[in-house]
Amino acid sequence: MLQMMKPHLSATTQQQLVLTPQLRQAIHLLQLSTAELEAEVAEAVASNPLLDWVEDADHGNATGDAEFSATAPAADSEPQEPQQTPEDSWESTPDTWTEHAGSLSARNDDFEHSEDADSLHDHLLWQLHLGHFSPRDTRIGIALIDAIDDDGYLREDLGDLLSSLRPEIDTRVEDALPVLHRIQQFDPVGVGARDLGECLSLQLRALPADTVGRTVALQLAADSLQRLPKLGIAGICQEVGCSQEQAQAAVDLLRSLNPRPGAQYGALPNGSYVIPDCVIWRQQGLWHVALGAGAMPKVAIQRDYQQMIRHAGSADADYLRGHLQEARWLLKGLESRADTLQRVVRCLVAEQAGFLEFGPQALRPLTLRNVADTLGLHESTISRAVARKYVRTPRGTLALRDFFASGIDTDAGGSTSSTAIQDRIRQLVAAENPRKPLSDARLADTLKAEGVPVARRTIAKYREALQIPASHERVRIG
Repeated sequence: MLQMMKPHLSATTQQQLVLTPQLRQAIHLLQLSTAELEAEVAEAVASNPLLDWVEDADHGNATGDAEFSATAPAADSEPQEPQQTPEDSWESTPDTWTEHAGSLSARNDDFEHSEDADSLHDHLLWQLHLGHFSPRDTRIGIALIDAIDDDGYLREDLGDLLSSLRPEIDTRVEDALPVLHRIQQFDPVGVGARDLGECLSLQLRALPADTVGRTVALQLAADSLQRLPKLGIAGICQEVGCSQEQAQAAVDLLRSLNPRPGAQYGALPNGSYVIPDCVIWRQQGLWHVALGAGAMPKVAIQRDYQQMIRHAGSADADYLRGHLQEARWLLKGLESRADTLQRVVRCLVAEQAGFLEFGPQALRPLTLRNVADTLGLHESTISRAVARKYVRTPRGTLALRDFFASGIDTDAGGSTSSTAIQDRIRQLVAAENPRKPLSDARLADTLKAEGVPVARRTIAKYREALQIPASHERVRIG
């Protein structure tokens, strides 16, 4: 005998991550260079009446300490330069986030070289060389990256592309796909896609599994993207088999993604200059880190407009509340960007104190994954944080990417960075007998005797990267 099922209500607890506009804006701000950040904030101030620039006198009572110290041996012979120590202090309230940078903001004109912004290809090649690819896969990866267009898409037929590598590398499409899939995990997320659906799917897969709307959005990106305008919410519900709320969340999530992930990279306008995001200096044997003047634009919310909301009519109040929410999102996004950037630079200083002390020959192997594991962040977050970011150091203004290097195992059981090997090659060539220049084989033998086994072809690759001619072209007579 069948028992009748009685309808009943039950409550369950489930955690889901919603990709809010605030979170999307924080991700966007993190990947901007300092010059782009200033332009972004200036545009926000111009369009939002509740935002305004803050003068130094308006926040002279800021408190807090944005300084970090890392132990490192200091040379006794090097004089201290306390006048170069930035006195940065910060004030953070629910509605304001302002900076007091002392004399640092007046030093942006000191830089005499233009900022050479990374192109998309440079950014991808940098990540490729930091990865653990075999020489064969590296060649395939370089060919794939060269074929990616400015929007971040690989539109060329994969078979035709691989045929250009023959006869040096004879590979099938099936063998190259794993390399392409790894490149598609690079920053910016979605790069290397062969069509819009794949681009959006890559971005969706990079989100946590519990992101609201992710599952339905993946189905739509894979099968129904071109028909979305005709389907509508009702059609999506019928085709995918979901509720209207799930369909709407999926559509909103798809709209929040970037259909042109590579467009954010490219050369800055002529005449732009490097503005350091952070300053690194040494005092009393310790390395210190502070945010630079350009890392946190001085903006705040207009208090007068906030008070007007209480007395304004309903339409005006809704207008002001909308702009107030946008202003708060921007300030929180700037705060998040500054915090992430500072954490990354602190980690780099702790890992590469020898590089700051002795130069490139002391650069340790360090990858994006190493820093991500140390800070508990995703690799793409680290990549965004260091892309087109610069720091001022006693050795000059350096790109944050200069602190990273791939590693090569040594005979002593340790490892040395590719940058350190290149620096050693430069030193050996500079000290060679101009009548009998060192061949690549001789350079390889010398490094092997020093405990760093490097193949001759690797020496040739590094020499070419350093723009050092071959030994027969370096011969000098007389």
